[in-house]
Amino acid sequence: MSTNKSRREFVLGLGAITATGLIGFPSIALGASKKVVIVGGGTAGATAARYLRMADPGIEVTVIEANKDYYTCYLSNEVLSGVRKLESLKHGYSGLNREGIKVVHDVVTGIDAKAQKVKTKGGASFSYDRCIVAPGIDFKWNTIKGYDAVTAEKIPHAWKAGSQTTTLRKQLVAMKNGGTVIIAAPPNPFRCPPGPPERVSQIAHYLKNVKPKSKIILLDPKKKFSKYKLFIQGWEKFYGFGTANSLIEHVKSDGVVKVNAKGMTVKTASGNTIKGDVINIIPAQMSGKVGVIAGLTNKKGWCPIDLKTFESTLHKNIHIIGDASIATGMPKSAYAANSQAKVCASAVADMLNGRKPGIPSYVNTCYSIIAEDWGISVAAVYRLAEDGSKITKVSGGLTPMDASIEYHRREVENAYSWLNNITADAFGG
Repeated sequence: MSTNKSRREFVLGLGAITATGLIGFPSIALGASKKVVIVGGGTAGATAARYLRMADPGIEVTVIEANKDYYTCYLSNEVLSGVRKLESLKHGYSGLNREGIKVVHDVVTGIDAKAQKVKTKGGASFSYDRCIVAPGIDFKWNTIKGYDAVTAEKIPHAWKAGSQTTTLRKQLVAMKNGGTVIIAAPPNPFRCPPGPPERVSQIAHYLKNVKPKSKIILLDPKKKFSKYKLFIQGWEKFYGFGTANSLIEHVKSDGVVKVNAKGMTVKTASGNTIKGDVINIIPAQMSGKVGVIAGLTNKKGWCPIDLKTFESTLHKNIHIIGDASIATGMPKSAYAANSQAKVCASAVADMLNGRKPGIPSYVNTCYSIIAEDWGISVAAVYRLAEDGSKITKVSGGLTPMDASIEYHRREVENAYSWLNNITADAFGG
């Protein structure tokens, strides 16, 4: 697409219809009530709840979420640069309550697939006809020697927005001018593929303005990352990348294998030992805990699904959406999760009403902010392959390499509009 505006309008427009014509065609439930329990109230779970109610107001929807407030990971890197406050990313559940969705704040301890019941730490049991699970992600703590959940309190991952984000920000503020920040990216697959280079960009923005003698070292087990050329272009323009005075050093194909929290050093796969003043380790990832305890994961720790309905291939009547699902062909991103939730909600409503789900389409868009008034984005529209084996990209767009300054400024504006739109779509007004 030739302009940022047309690409953005196209994707946002598709977002309302990807769930096979979900909006505007409610099916009022007749007879016995239908119960759907949603485990997880993040972007995916909250979106699924709202769109189920839109699809069929007769469905009794219950969301079980441990936390009373949800902090979006998307745009949380701006907290690290000091551009925004963490509170700006906080969302409650009053919007869901107003729409007739029951929200229970409790920890799910198990899902009995045979009895079709969800059990919680508080001792409650919730029966369902269909269950939608949005587990989010957890970490494979055994992949880096010396790095576990306890160590992460000192050397944060900050890959789940909240207290860890605040910890990392405080460490950056306390660091001396001339200090070294080490950021260790995870292996594929993981939540938010452009997240590590965006984090590098936002921290570099802070250091350039406040502590210009400092340096960031990005250690990455991969050769490239999402939107690679656009990030490199931005780093060259704003942070001297590729020069002797670069704020950023990118070490390819060399991930962290060991952490020494006391000595504040990391050891890489190639055998190098590097000392940092601030260390940010983003570990290898897997499905959130509830996906594991419910027996919804494969040997690699992710949840296999039917891509048409997001129903688990391991347990009937349970659907998995968002980062934990193996949505082959789509990235693990917030907008992908939002799109998947709509497709799943439509399919569940159809199945509960004896209808055959249609062939779905899906969308994704992702904005990254490299510097003040300099944003980039990627957008794509997907459709289920004819054999159902993967989700295939059918159209899309990327910020042009020769984009104007004004174009990049508008990408930042679009990123902020996107944040407002997706959170309103997921959590209600």
